[in-house]
Amino acid sequence: MPVIPRAQRRPAAAALAVVLPVVLALGGCMGYQIGNRSLYPSHIQTVYVPTFDSNSFRRDFGERLTEAVIKEIELKTPYKVVNTPNADSVLTAHILGENKQVVARDYYDDPRQVQVNMTVQVDWVDRRGQMLRSTEAMALPPELAVVAGSSDLTPEVGQSVATAQQQAIQRTAEQIVAMMEKPW
Repeated sequence: MPVIPRAQRRPAAAALAVVLPVVLALGGCMGYQIGNRSLYPSHIQTVYVPTFDSNSFRRDFGERLTEAVIKEIELKTPYKVVNTPNADSVLTAHILGENKQVVARDYYDDPRQVQVNMTVQVDWVDRRGQMLRSTEAMALPPELAVVAGSSDLTPEVGQSVATAQQQAIQRTAEQIVAMMEKPW
């Protein structure tokens, strides 16, 4: 057996001393995921989002919320929104109501600040029909077991009802997509 001189053993030992802790550290992190993928159920890859139903008398309210939710899913989740019910999961929603509420009045009793509110019931089911998230399944009183969004409207500064409604729709869409995260 050949004898390795001491000067040649030092670089090999130094390399082993550097590589061994790195390999051991990476071995302990094998179950971790990096990025937004770790926040969402991993067995879901695609989501089908049919046009949301609406009890509102406002025209195209369900379509506008559906569009906002699809954009939020594509932007913030690892899921791909597909146009077929054969997806890994289906996200459905029903707009239960939307209203305007006067927050402040001026001296002449005209609305100075108005709040636009909307309430939505959401269900997210996987391909096998198992409920992934539902607003009804939460242990909350019925009046709190829905997703709600609101926006303030101040006509004096030139804001319109359409702008306030769009803000309420956007805030509601953000809450719906946040609801898709895995529970802690």
